[in-house]
Amino acid sequence: MWISLRTAALAAIIGLIPALLDAESGKSAREALKPFNDLIGTWKAVGEPEGTPAEKQRGFWRETVSFVWRFQGDDVWIALEVQNGKHYKSGEIRYLPEKDRFRLDLLTKDGNKLAFEGQPDEKARNFVFERTEDAKETQRLTFGLVGDIRFKYTLDTRPEGRRLFAKAFQVTGTREGESFGTRDKQPECIVSGGLGTMTVSYKGMTYYVCCTGCRDEFYANPEKYIKEFQEKKAKERQGK
Repeated sequence: MWISLRTAALAAIIGLIPALLDAESGKSAREALKPFNDLIGTWKAVGEPEGTPAEKQRGFWRETVSFVWRFQGDDVWIALEVQNGKHYKSGEIRYLPEKDRFRLDLLTKDGNKLAFEGQPDEKARNFVFERTEDAKETQRLTFGLVGDIRFKYTLDTRPEGRRLFAKAFQVTGTREGESFGTRDKQPECIVSGGLGTMTVSYKGMTYYVCCTGCRDEFYANPEKYIKEFQEKKAKERQGK
């Protein structure tokens, strides 16, 4: 009996090994969220509803959209804030490792919480999320990049029983501090790998980060990120 129980326990442990290996080989949240790096920063935007030119003019509004990395121990996500937004106030983008997908949680101007799920389309530089909680309609929210300094997001809706989506509104903007000209190559964020826009210093050396979230995370773990950055650059040099 003892041998039987011991054998069964050993078999159970062996059976868990592949799952444990899969968990260890899975992407970290920081790695998985890298496709969203180009959104990091502040965007001055203009929104308009879908409709006739007159309807668009009447419904016109301006808003500022900001994306920033956030770190809390092993928990990593991207936070967004909308100032003067007509529809949304804030939100978070998180990686769902069990689904290998992403969740977008939004807080509306009226205080309602909306949950979307989706995947980035890196080739098209779009980030598509859908919400199906409302039985009456499916909502599709798409963030997109046009070049390096142009940004847009649209909300499309599909009522129950319909096959096609219809655009509800669109917001387009330009990265704050950038002109329409070609942007020179800029340094890399030492934490996220995104576009470095501000400097940090450690032991007499200067590095770049993309946002205040990465700045705070760097100062909390400078040795970790400097080591990762140096190892990454060494691999890049070897690959040339």
